[in-house]
Amino acid sequence: MTKLDTWRVGILFSTSGVTSIIEKSQLNGALLAIDEINSAGGVRGRTIEPVAYDPGSVVKRYGELAERLIVDDKINVIFGCYMSSTRKEVLPIVERRNALFFYPTLYEGFEYSSNVMYGGATPNQNSVPLANYLMETFGKRIYFVGSDYIYPRESNRVMRNVIRQGGGEVVGEEYVPLTAGVARFKSVISNIQKVKPDAIFSTVVGQGCINFYSAYHKAGGRGIECPIASLTTNEGEIAEIGAEASVGHITAAPYFRSIDSEANRKFLDSYRNKFGTISDVTSCCEASYCQMHMFARALSECGELDTDALRDALLGMTFQAPQGEIKIDPDNNHTYLQSRIAIVDENGEFDIKNMVRHMIKPDPYLVYPEIDDWSLRTLEIAERHRSG
Repeated sequence: MTKLDTWRVGILFSTSGVTSIIEKSQLNGALLAIDEINSAGGVRGRTIEPVAYDPGSVVKRYGELAERLIVDDKINVIFGCYMSSTRKEVLPIVERRNALFFYPTLYEGFEYSSNVMYGGATPNQNSVPLANYLMETFGKRIYFVGSDYIYPRESNRVMRNVIRQGGGEVVGEEYVPLTAGVARFKSVISNIQKVKPDAIFSTVVGQGCINFYSAYHKAGGRGIECPIASLTTNEGEIAEIGAEASVGHITAAPYFRSIDSEANRKFLDSYRNKFGTISDVTSCCEASYCQMHMFARALSECGELDTDALRDALLGMTFQAPQGEIKIDPDNNHTYLQSRIAIVDENGEFDIKNMVRHMIKPDPYLVYPEIDDWSLRTLEIAERHRSG
């Protein structure tokens, strides 16, 4: 096919480096959606053609490759990024060039760009419910551990305010390099054991997350006694950590692989058929999948790869996602999402404990940060994981 026969989109997810374990799943989600769209006839008779580059988890490469996609490859729609630091590299590029950027990752909030479609959870959709759950279930003394870059520091700032509002206390806060190995976490865990918090809030990402959980378990830490709670630790990382070291630990996210619904079963079957396994399916993977499908619907509606036309078509759009219904908020380009809290069971699967029975409007600036607001709308449910 020639370039004129296809709709070309850029993809910037790392398949190498410290965050590749997550970004590979995001890449797979986007590619699965493209396959489904193309198998159904494409968009207006033309298939979607991905032009993908591997930034290697190197922050500055995301901006460089975004520029390359727009200037050299003549592509003005880009899907990509996991870390906030990499999003910040791409942001000025797409704004200057008036390109459209789909970001399928939870983040710290406090940002808006008319050139970005934000597909991941904002603090009111994950930090607030998680803080509420931890303090009600385990206690109000929380210890923070994070990777040393933008997202963990900003996420912890938000979480600290939410915990204090709920009468809780942050009893420790430490940051480690993205490349931190198991040995680096020994002193962190020693400090945790001295302070004896009720729970740990982790914003450690990538390979560091695996190293942290593994070191915690080796040092005698047990999730059923003092859990590590996270917004980012997902199915792919739990598979690497192993069930024995993961049991009892907690994650808040819009999507878990264990959701028992027809839409999710269909999604997982398609993913397994394409990639041979569902072990790396994550909330970020699902967000990437959904964003690609929503882009295709917008493209079908407007019939052109024009940023302004696509944006107009996307704002207010709803989609029946594997997690449940979602919607792009016309007020801020973020996404109405479901909200769930799950605990890792003895099989290494997330057992959903709490959920909100409707999608939550994104509040990226925490204009309405009241912790009780989420609590009053939350219902305990019995969505126990059933094998098979």
